[in-house]
Amino acid sequence: MLNTIWAVMLVFGFVSGIINGRITEVINVAIECAGDAIKLSINLMGIMCLWTGLMEIAEKSGLVTSISSIVRPVLKCLFPGIPRNHPAMGAIVMNLTANILGLGNAATPLGLKAMAELQKLNHSKTTVSHEMALFLVINTASLQLIPTSVIAIRAQAGSENPMEIVGAIWIASACAAAAGIISAKIFGYLWKRKYGNY
Repeated sequence: MLNTIWAVMLVFGFVSGIINGRITEVINVAIECAGDAIKLSINLMGIMCLWTGLMEIAEKSGLVTSISSIVRPVLKCLFPGIPRNHPAMGAIVMNLTANILGLGNAATPLGLKAMAELQKLNHSKTTVSHEMALFLVINTASLQLIPTSVIAIRAQAGSENPMEIVGAIWIASACAAAAGIISAKIFGYLWKRKYGNY
């Protein structure tokens, strides 16, 4: 669906440029923006590689396990259906850590690993469990202490102070995470009352 929308917008832009006699400008801008996109992608790739490597080191050094033991009481309240010391909990911690550090794309493979571990605990293989739904909400609306990707994009775009948005991102991401968790818990409770299980 998204590919169709982009294709329609692209065709509409070229047709509009032809009708208005500005097709040369449209083509020049398209080529210029394509070059800028490649430069931005290469810069972001370096940042993502750095943080992904650091996360791998953190996992192998036991730092993730230490963080997991610290946040386990909170995660146990949020995910009561996950058994103690299950690999799903470690995978969730790694994903949340990556999201808190603002790694975005680097957190995706960690999120997929966490979801695969949660699927092993899921009694129904055709529907998501409450834990899976809650994890998806937390992953989507995660608190970001260091919005690495946004800062990198702002710096690449020539911002004089790319860090100035950090405070606003803290507030916005904290509100989004709180609203998401509360909503997921309420809907999970209502579902359990109606159907007797998650």
